[in-house]
Amino acid sequence: MQRRSFLSRATVGAGVGAALVAAPAITQAQPTVRWRCSSGFPKALDTIFGAAEDAAKRISDATGGRFQISVAPAGEIVPMPQAADAVAGGTVECSHTAAFYYVGQDPAWAFGTCIPFGLNFRQHNAWWLKGGGEELFNAWLRPRGMLHIVSGNTGAQMGGWFRREIRTMADVQGLKMRIPGLGGNIWRAAGAVPQQIAGGDIYAALERGTIDATEWVGPYDDEKLGFHRVARFYYHPGFWEGGAALGWLINIRAWEALPAEYRHIFTAAAHEANASMMADYDARNAAALRRLIAGGTQLRAFPRPVMQAFFNHAQRIYAEMGAANAGFKRLHDHYAAFQREAVGWMRFTENAFDDFMAEALRPRAAAGGQQRRPG
Repeated sequence: MQRRSFLSRATVGAGVGAALVAAPAITQAQPTVRWRCSSGFPKALDTIFGAAEDAAKRISDATGGRFQISVAPAGEIVPMPQAADAVAGGTVECSHTAAFYYVGQDPAWAFGTCIPFGLNFRQHNAWWLKGGGEELFNAWLRPRGMLHIVSGNTGAQMGGWFRREIRTMADVQGLKMRIPGLGGNIWRAAGAVPQQIAGGDIYAALERGTIDATEWVGPYDDEKLGFHRVARFYYHPGFWEGGAALGWLINIRAWEALPAEYRHIFTAAAHEANASMMADYDARNAAALRRLIAGGTQLRAFPRPVMQAFFNHAQRIYAEMGAANAGFKRLHDHYAAFQREAVGWMRFTENAFDDFMAEALRPRAAAGGQQRRPG
């Protein structure tokens, strides 16, 4: 990710920009603070790991170097699955990660990132920042000694890399797939064997045949991780991650000990990174997908009956989780009600416009103006 001067960049809004420009003068009398961050991602992924580095640099710049955060890749301080416990216990002050990595502790963690057949990027931002999602999730999280600030999103992800084609639900039976979050639950319900494997370890597992398939994010990151070299079929869409939000898990005691100005600067930098990460992916994924296809990757769409079967599994699982877990039910009821409104609105605007433009810009045959079927 290109490193540019924080103070010269446009931020999420004019208010955020003004606060950050004024920050060095404000913080001259403030204390020096040093935090450690255990990232949930390997350093090779400049989009995701780099977002935490960029936010840390912006925080340092805006405080005249008085508030510094050192970002360590997954596994350097603690293994990725232990990062949340490390934050809660004060081993590190924060982690930039995907909250749904911790659904094994409680399925409600998923609402910090996404749930299968959930909100897209814009819808999640609206729910989180303006629809009450942030307050609701952090009220659930606070007794665990942490809070969560949104800071990044991948957008709708690809459906992953498979050694064999998925034509019907019979092809899912016994499939060993790396997939985190509640996505793993619905694949398990369909007969697959989900695995949770840290990003840096996935390639070796796929190459050795320990797993049959994996998902990660999308073309830009997937190309870097080299999955196309060991699996031929690249599926879409990643219906379990329609808009995967990332964020900062922060130890509450450490957060409340910060001067108010530092908390405002941290939040502004995190929200700037939220927009910047999505722009990075949107700018880079198309070219990466073209390269992958040119290199022999076979692009496949999940058949609609397969997606419908997974959707049905998801709705049943949510009902069961809600009946057994009051925190999950409270979050899911609120989230699902917001989604119904958001989807209903966007079908007349964003979706209708996008569908038209996708058709209008489809490559056409050189002669006769006839459209070429996508291959």
